Amino acid sequence: MVLGTDAEMLKNLFCCVILLGVFSFSVYFWYHLNYSNVTDLIKGYKDLLYISKDNRSEDGLKSDVYSHVHIDLDLWKTRILKENNVTTATNISKATLVTKALNKCPDPSPFLVGPTRVEFSTPVSLDTVIKENPHLQFGGHYKPGNCIALQKVAVIIPFRNRDEHLRFWLHYLHPILQRQQLDYGIYVIQQHGENTFNRAKLMNIGYNEALKEYDYDCFVFSDVDIIPMDDRNTYRCFSQPRHLSVSMDKFGFRLPYDQYFGGVSSLSKEQFLKINGFPNNYWGWGGEDDDIFKRVSSRGMSISRPDGEIGKCRMIRHDRDKLNDPNPQRFDRILRTRHTMDSDGINSLKYDVVKVEKDALFTNITVDVGTPS
Repeated sequence: MVLGTDAEMLKNLFCCVILLGVFSFSVYFWYHLNYSNVTDLIKGYKDLLYISKDNRSEDGLKSDVYSHVHIDLDLWKTRILKENNVTTATNISKATLVTKALNKCPDPSPFLVGPTRVEFSTPVSLDTVIKENPHLQFGGHYKPGNCIALQKVAVIIPFRNRDEHLRFWLHYLHPILQRQQLDYGIYVIQQHGENTFNRAKLMNIGYNEALKEYDYDCFVFSDVDIIPMDDRNTYRCFSQPRHLSVSMDKFGFRLPYDQYFGGVSSLSKEQFLKINGFPNNYWGWGGEDDDIFKRVSSRGMSISRPDGEIGKCRMIRHDRDKLNDPNPQRFDRILRTRHTMDSDGINSLKYDVVKVEKDALFTNITVDVGTPS
């Protein structure tokens, strides 16, 4: 009887030693886990986040870390813990947050609702838009919390003196882009001063500046006064350059002509570089869209479009802007597009950044584009 009891005690003691060893090894493993271990473990999932004290400066995150995360460490930590059920090391200062491996977002998104009512009779405030979009990251960035977005999209808005239109645009587009499950950022590229407006050059600048912040692979270029009426009109890139504002109320919900490429369009990074971006020498209203269409066709690409019903858009009515009169040189320039596109575009872009302002809803970049030569 005594011997049996002793044997049972030894067996229990042995089990305790084994369990203690496994527990000690687990604690040791997580305590000493570093960035390379995490990368190997997750196998390159984009929702990996590694932050340690070494990656923080006196003023906050270093620029390379900030450009990937976009928000303060504490806000990011809170969001991950809340939305992604992450595992954390006990010692946060050692090396530390790992999100669970996520799948790619489905295509199409399950959150799309189809036709959306768009009206401009009731004014919208930025405070209201902020409250409507609690999951936005500072600077107007968003990414899905439960899946990996299929594309990283920079939305570029050439801009000057259209504050009311911008409020409407943000009010409608942020919810739509989030339902489309995009990893996106909003960039308002504001022309400084009172010189003649240059829409295409501002779009080139938006492409260039957005890539300084994040490794976007798709670029949507949108006028600030055009709102889509159906969230199935996805603001992303396709195998061919995409014209998104197909059926505008301004034109009776019809395409004005087959070569029309104005309003809202999207190009992948590869497509954009293939046409050398957009022209820099279209000052004033008109011509740049037709120039871009010719660039696309001359490189052996074609314009893709959504169905006319899905591609419906509304335009905010307004008078033509001051200092944006019709460009008298536009027709001559369009005729010479094939000869000038290799030397006039992203490879010849020159400008000065006046200031960069991070807002809760967007990133505003004010630039000096120079004067007509």
